[in-house]
Amino acid sequence: MLLAQAPPTTPVSVVPLYVIGAYLGLLVVLGLVSARAFRGTSGDFFVASRSIGPFMLLMSVFGTTMTAFALVGSTGKAFDLGIGVYGLMASWSGLIHAGVFFLIGIKLWAIGKRYGYVTQIQYFRDRFESPTLGYLLFPILVLLVIPYLLVGLLGAGSFITGVTRGMFPEMFASTNGSVPTWLTGLVISGVVLFYVFFGGVRSAAWANTFQTLVFMVMGVVAFVMIAHALGGMSAASQAVIEHAPQKAAREGMIGKAQFLTYCFIPLSVGMFPHLFQHWLTARSAKSFRLTVIAHPVCIMIVWLPCIMIGIWAAAKVGAGELRAPPSSNAVLGLMVNRYVASDLLTGLLAAGVLAAIMSSLDSQFVCIGSMFTNDVVIPLTGRDRFSDHQRLWLGRGFVIAVVFVTYLISLTNPGHVFDLGVWCFTGFASLFPLVFAAIYWKRTTRAGAIACVVTTAVVWAMFFSDAMIFTDKGYLGQKDPGTEEYLVNGVMAVTFVFAASVISLVVVSLLTKPLSRATIDKFFAIEKATATVEPGR
Repeated sequence: MLLAQAPPTTPVSVVPLYVIGAYLGLLVVLGLVSARAFRGTSGDFFVASRSIGPFMLLMSVFGTTMTAFALVGSTGKAFDLGIGVYGLMASWSGLIHAGVFFLIGIKLWAIGKRYGYVTQIQYFRDRFESPTLGYLLFPILVLLVIPYLLVGLLGAGSFITGVTRGMFPEMFASTNGSVPTWLTGLVISGVVLFYVFFGGVRSAAWANTFQTLVFMVMGVVAFVMIAHALGGMSAASQAVIEHAPQKAAREGMIGKAQFLTYCFIPLSVGMFPHLFQHWLTARSAKSFRLTVIAHPVCIMIVWLPCIMIGIWAAAKVGAGELRAPPSSNAVLGLMVNRYVASDLLTGLLAAGVLAAIMSSLDSQFVCIGSMFTNDVVIPLTGRDRFSDHQRLWLGRGFVIAVVFVTYLISLTNPGHVFDLGVWCFTGFASLFPLVFAAIYWKRTTRAGAIACVVTTAVVWAMFFSDAMIFTDKGYLGQKDPGTEEYLVNGVMAVTFVFAASVISLVVVSLLTKPLSRATIDKFFAIEKATATVEPGR
């Protein structure tokens, strides 16, 4: 039974908010310290002079892929759909992310190091001898990154709403005394912008390493404390069987076709522009070894507690012992607020969740500045039009503009964190055939690559419009009444966008003129160099 949320009748401690404030202050200090290591060049700002070692690469890559979608969204989704969300998200991601890092990441690192690339568009532009492809990809990638940024801002706002509920009953009466989402988004954006602004991707890597450690440790602590407050893991899980049995199994909550076709979503990491940039920061090919091996373990450490907390919350609501939150996005914050007895620990746990969210935002901020400078300004004006210092400021200016626009969009409360994330990842995942073919298929042509990008954009827009704009019509698919998921005959929409992307790339490539021999030799000769990278290089 879902009950309306009501403000607490007893005063609520503001200590958690003080802890969160102290944590954000610590990040500002870390940004200032890491900025002292900044070498003042665009190469250091965009790819940290390719000097990041194995541990920091693991932490920065893992932190970048862990967003509000993974923490706030997965907990809320488990609250709605049950334990099957773990297999849906974590299992596929653990296996496929590691595979993409091995098959795509190392190859692109070697190519980027050899030819001095700092963005993926630079690579595609040269690989397919096409400046047009670069100009085509830039707006598409930026438009896909914006929903990704929105996921972070909305997730942070929803979580803090749950944690601070009842703290300020007079100041924020319209939100039941919670800190409003617009204020959380403003503060989070400002802090991340501050440390990225001065140190670029090096500051992002430092902050990601620190924040990834914080949210992993605090996530485990939250899981243990909430389980203890519920009488132990066995008792909490038994309560699920008694009060929300439908949440203890995939059957009846998530269809087989939906479950299987969700495997396309994790392929999105192969086309994330911010992840491409982190790959380029690696000191050597050996730096990837730890990331490939440890990434699935890190995913399990973070996602398993989130899923369990979500279904435990469903059991408490089913038993009438917990009022359902107004949005499932607030489930994690509500559980922390309700079942972690210490105000200090509640603040630390809240800081851990914000750490996960900000560790993605900072990388995305840097990457959009990098793309604007290197993929638009330099190709249009020439490399000598602006000095290295001026290019840095152009990148910073574009970052501020995009963050400002994203923040304004977030004020409209555009949708559920999980749903917004799925559409963002659907777009990136459907572009995966482009990067895979660029690396492994010599016969891919310029026209084939352009057809792949155009087809993906058009088909993605058709399904997105059908799901998010023409919600009452359902021309192509419909929301499943049980899961509230947009499906096409029980299948994830990404399946059709991905298939259209592959077909257009293959058919058009086979029908058009191959690329020059010089270009093929330039990019496929790198295979031998990658295979013979010397230890420690």
